Amino acid sequence: MTSADNRLDLPAVSKAVVVLVDGLGASALRQRTGHARFLTSRFFKKATLVSGFPTTTAAALTSLTTGASPGQHGLVGYSALIPASDRVANQLTGWGPDMEPAVWQRRATVFERATAAGIDATAIGPKRYESSGFTDAVLRGARYVAADSISDRFEAARSVLDRDSRSISYVYVPELDMAAHAHGWQSDRWTHLLEELDAAMQAFVRTLRADEGVLLTADHGVIDVPETSQVLFGADAQLDRVVHIAGDPRCLQLHFAADASADVRRSVLDAWRESEGDRAWVLTRDEAIDAGWFGEVDDAVRPRIGDIIIAAAKNVVYYDARKPHDPSRRMVGQHGSWNPDELIVPLLRFGAFER
Repeated sequence: MTSADNRLDLPAVSKAVVVLVDGLGASALRQRTGHARFLTSRFFKKATLVSGFPTTTAAALTSLTTGASPGQHGLVGYSALIPASDRVANQLTGWGPDMEPAVWQRRATVFERATAAGIDATAIGPKRYESSGFTDAVLRGARYVAADSISDRFEAARSVLDRDSRSISYVYVPELDMAAHAHGWQSDRWTHLLEELDAAMQAFVRTLRADEGVLLTADHGVIDVPETSQVLFGADAQLDRVVHIAGDPRCLQLHFAADASADVRRSVLDAWRESEGDRAWVLTRDEAIDAGWFGEVDDAVRPRIGDIIIAAAKNVVYYDARKPHDPSRRMVGQHGSWNPDELIVPLLRFGAFER
């Protein structure tokens, strides 16, 4: 490893563990210090990272495990257009024959690089994710160990540390994100799960030996959006010749029909900027790419990104008025855009990584 590769300036260890807490934003952790005393004891002023855009699990987890931007690895949103089959697919659960994991996700993972170097690679998470297309794409190269409770996952991580002389392990904790979506991150349920995580981490860290280091981070944070802040869209002027709506409720990606004229595209863009310009960034694909929103973008990934992107700047979410029964409209916790509460995540160091 070169010094350029080691941007976190981590000391060398024989065994490393990365704990990924889905949806644990730095702001939320700071506001719940009393419920996570162990974690926040390592939460120093600069113990943060910036999640990539869009701040959604599919894109951010893939960036974590590949070290590449969404424009390179290819997962550009919660849902995205598959150009070859002209359909929008959920990037977490919508994998089909037209999304071969080894092809759709375009970059080698850290687990593949580790195993090639003779280092054991293990991913530990709930059993329901063990054989998903997303797991195959993002965690390929790692041996998957199923463990359904938070404490069981840390026990599994301890077993890996005890078994292997050199290893890298990934522990996935989705419970806080799920609770935030259902009840909000400010809910009692979310706080209870944070307390559970705090206790489990403390118990695990107590077992660490001299050559074992642990990092805890997140893919994105969460903001609570009340139902009164839902913005419904569906006017003809906003969707003229728009054939696909992808992305997230806080980061829409609109795709035009291939034969949509330049005048129509400009008219739709102007309509969105007129109605949403005070509470969202409304950019064309080219503008977003030029601004670096998706990092460096490979030519093969470019068509997956929407022709127009509407990224919420205020505390709002966007839903299609033509779909009144969309179950996602019941969600409280939201993410996907540029709010610092979505974007800034903790980076906590334990064991040998504290030195």
